[in-house]
Formats: sequence, C-alpha cells, structure tokens
Amino acid sequence: MKNKIIYLDHNATTPVDPRVITEVTSNFQELYANASSSYFFANNSRMAIENAKTNIAKLIGANADEIYFNSGATEGINFALKGLALHNNNSKKHIITCVTEHKAVLETCQYLESIGYEIDYLPVNSTGEINLHDLQKAIRKDTLLICLMWINNETGVIHPIIEIGKIARTAGVYFLCDATQGIGKLPIDVNDSGIDVLFFSGHKLYAPKGIGAIYINKSITKQNKIQPLMHGGGQENGLRSGTYNTPLISGLELAITLAKEEMNANKIHISNLRHFLESELLDIEGAYINGENTLRIYNTTNICVPQLDTEIFIAINKDIAVSNGSACTSAIIEPSHVLLAMGLNNIDAMNSLRVSIGKDNTLQDIQFLIQRIKLFINN
Repeated sequence: MKNKIIYLDHNATTPVDPRVITEVTSNFQELYANASSSYFFANNSRMAIENAKTNIAKLIGANADEIYFNSGATEGINFALKGLALHNNNSKKHIITCVTEHKAVLETCQYLESIGYEIDYLPVNSTGEINLHDLQKAIRKDTLLICLMWINNETGVIHPIIEIGKIARTAGVYFLCDATQGIGKLPIDVNDSGIDVLFFSGHKLYAPKGIGAIYINKSITKQNKIQPLMHGGGQENGLRSGTYNTPLISGLELAITLAKEEMNANKIHISNLRHFLESELLDIEGAYINGENTLRIYNTTNICVPQLDTEIFIAINKDIAVSNGSACTSAIIEPSHVLLAMGLNNIDAMNSLRVSIGKDNTLQDIQFLIQRIKLFINN
C-alpha cells in the first residue's frame, strides 16, 4: 500500500481539485476543436473560452475583454514587464520593484537592466514590509511602472496594494501585480486596487499546471502601449498567439468559480489549522515566525526554529511535503533571498521552514508535522 503524503506545500503548487479533473477530462473529449477554426463545431470551444473570460473577470472586477490566457504567472510577468518596457510607444526607462519579489520578476528586471533600463529594488523591514514613503520617493519623471506582488510566496506577507495603487495612479505610472498567492483566497478588485496589470497561475488554486491568466487594463491595449512576446496566429487580439488549450481554460474557470464559492469556508478551516500549528511550534525555545507582526495570508507559516536544519529535515521526512524556500529555486541549496532581505542571517534562513496549508488538510496532518519537528529537534 502506498504511504500517504502529508502535503503542506500549497504555495508551490496545489493538487488539482477532483471536480476540475472531471471538467478537464470531459472537455478533452468534447472541446477538442480549434477555437480559431471557422466551422460551426468550433463554436463550442469559442463559447467556452468567452465564458471563462467572463467568469474570471467577475472575480477580479474586470471586463471579459481585459482577460488573456497564457501558461501561468511566469509568462505573464515576462510578457507584462518586457511588453510594456520594450514597446516603441513607451520611452520611460525606470522601473520600481522590491527585493523580495518572485525570481520571475527579479530576473526579468535584471534582464531589462542589462539592456539599459534602471531598476530600483525597494528594501523591506524585518517583517517583510516595504515603506510606502520609500516607494513614493523612488518615483521619477521617467518611471514607467511599479511591479509589486500582492502576497509573498515564502512568508505570506501581504503588501498594501490599495495604497500602492493610489500612489501609482497619482504619479501616472503603471502598477503591475503578481496575484498568484492571493487569487481564490482573498477577494480583489483591480479597479479599487488601482492595478493596471495582474497575473496569476492556475496551479496555485487547484487548477492544472500550464494554464494561467493576465488582466490588462483596456486603456493600455487601446493606446497600443504593450507589445506581444509571442507572434503567430493572432489569438488573444494578437497579444498572445498560439492555439487555445480549451480544456485547461475550462478547468481554470471552474477552479476559480469553486474558489469564490468556497472562499469563506476555506479561510475559516485553514486559519484554524494555522493557528494550531503556530501556537504549538512557538512553544519551541527560540522559535519565531518570519513576518509575524504584520498582515499575512492565512494559509502560510514561515517559521525559524534554531535547532531545525530544514534541508536535513525535508530529506529524511519523505512522507511530508514542506519547503525551506520557494519551490522555483528549490534545486539551489542556498538561503532564501526573501529571508535574507528581512535581516535573517544565513543560518536562521536555512533553519526556516515554510508550511502552506490547503483546503483538504486536516488537524491530523498538522499534528503529524508538529510531532515530526519536535522529534527531529529532540534527537
């Protein structure tokens, strides 16, 4: 009999919801027509795509014609940053981001830096927060955009996106937001938040991997301020060419619909599990929560336990899935850039464990993890 895996790494990826699997599987059989084809049979595929755009737009307060499908947040980040920066209609060469952003943002900004753009990387304090005064001071006449995530994938720290959006609008610069860790967990409205471009991945909210979406405010596309990175058949109004993966799009739509319907119940259930986890682990001498004294998403705990070598702990506990950093750089054995930016030394950063709880986790899962951690540090 296969051993059960206690899966507590939902910020890295989520299992696909069984209802979504059923939807996707069915549509691989029923919606296989190329949505760009002219014959009648392709109408079903086209309608599924348009319905998905409408429902996703409703979740974030956007219009259907402002939603574009892609492979996920990394593609969305590259498309938005490069597409805005490199377009001939945009002459500004200055970008503002933060040292604790996802590597997809940091490395894309580093690329733009290598070809002549100037990037300001805002620092964070010991709880992972940016200083909004620093943000305001960093804005220049040639600032093109601000790119800041909604929720940090490693610590769960929530940035004040409404305040950031107001600063961006007042200054007349674009506000790009990686919402991957927040979509489906907390409500968001792109207009209230002043977000011009928002991107996310489906596999962080119980949809399949390889599907995501990006919201682009129609003012950007109407003024022809963003250029495509992928050319070809002209899909998505020429901004993202390539044959639509209609079954995965329908799966993303259902996952988002379910997340919206079940958001409150999931929040209560997961919050209770995290509260129990943190109350138990903070009893360990010297343990502390990274980002504890600020607003954090309710499913994420990043805890430093001085006696816990997380690399060894993860290696020997093969029936538990937790993380010691971002899964996107997990093959690199080095301290988290997020934790180092918050002031942790190398040892404490390496002794920090990220636990990200999902809707299917149970109290028994949390108790099992706590037992293993205490057993490890007491041996």
